Amino acid sequence: MSALAPLHNAAFNSMELLPRCCRHAAPRRLTRIPLTSRPISRFSPRVAYRNLQTSSTSHSRIPDFAFAFDIDGVLIRGAQRLPHAAQALTYLQRHSIPFILLTNGGGYDEEIRAEKLTEEIGVPLDPSMIVQSHTPFADMDEYKDGCTLVVGGEHDNCRLVAQNYGFTNVVTPSDIFRNHPELWPFSRPLAAYHHRTAHDTSHRIDVGNPATLKVDSIFVYNDPRDWGLDISLIVDCLLSQGGRVGTLSSKNGDAALPNRGYQQDGQPPLFFSNPDLWFAAEFATPRLGQGGFREALEGVWAAVTSEGTGLPPVKLQRTVIGKPHRETYLFAERKLNRYREATFGGHGRELPKLKNVYMVGDNPASDIMGAMNYKSPFGTTWSSALVRTGVYAGGEPAAAPSTTVDHVGDAVRWAVKDSGWANDID
Repeated sequence: MSALAPLHNAAFNSMELLPRCCRHAAPRRLTRIPLTSRPISRFSPRVAYRNLQTSSTSHSRIPDFAFAFDIDGVLIRGAQRLPHAAQALTYLQRHSIPFILLTNGGGYDEEIRAEKLTEEIGVPLDPSMIVQSHTPFADMDEYKDGCTLVVGGEHDNCRLVAQNYGFTNVVTPSDIFRNHPELWPFSRPLAAYHHRTAHDTSHRIDVGNPATLKVDSIFVYNDPRDWGLDISLIVDCLLSQGGRVGTLSSKNGDAALPNRGYQQDGQPPLFFSNPDLWFAAEFATPRLGQGGFREALEGVWAAVTSEGTGLPPVKLQRTVIGKPHRETYLFAERKLNRYREATFGGHGRELPKLKNVYMVGDNPASDIMGAMNYKSPFGTTWSSALVRTGVYAGGEPAAAPSTTVDHVGDAVRWAVKDSGWANDID
């Protein structure tokens, strides 16, 4: 059972999966970035750590601590490697100290992301080290056979990620816009982009024919590129009868029903992978992220559900994962424990308990708050190091870190000393 199982099962276990609705092209891969002649193994921690160690460890004991690093603002900024990133990760690999990259970013398959980061940071990384915001979606088997509206990301990337996770009937806003530009006429200047991104399949809306487009679930994988189109389409789905795009539920606004009848008529559940309002980019100040898109959608939803009623808005029913939410940290800790078992287990050696995980991040409201609030079911302590190379711009942070440092190198130096592993990193 996935780390997310209690979350989404509790919320939606009374909902039956709806019939399939969408045809799809066979999953295809994005073009790979040629990095080395050695193929990167997918989700194989034993091979990953064996291959990525640059020399034998100087310690005979097994480390009882591990790291989780944010990526943007900690290791890279935009596509540029930040100072000390390569040295910090190389030190951990050389000493067989487990780490993962725990990011609220995404938009690519984990294998592709590992290849890109290997090139950008200059340190070999395995896909099994990468936990992106949408990685836990791969465990949500109950939605994989229905018609899934995948929102966000560049071009067709997130459709491919969803298909590689096992989602069999994926539709995107571009698919629908290609056949129905009247859905959001203000996107006509972007028509060429949507036509390139769309699959040449039949996603036509015929309100009089219930066999046409019917959305069973909505997953926002990454930052949307066309906010107007995506917000309009999501609202259409949430106001519809049973997820049939172009219809309106008769239950909407019924005060006798829970939630005043909104989202009470078989509409698709809505999932967001990333709550971050801001992210660090190459621009001088942070940029609005998926959290900004969600706030915009919730603002529109509040207006739609309260306009002309004299009543307060109806709260949007949705599920949000990603840092700082507990489910993401639990998913990450389980992955680190699997790493340790695969790397150090066996051969008659007793594997010491994982005592501490050091979360290194640049965003107090996500990285640091998540580590501070998370209570491990395995008795592991999560500490945090806030770096000044990303979103954090000084002042009183939204959540208090264990330490604040200038860069990722200082964070690793502090952690190895705090753990009793070494007085300094070499």
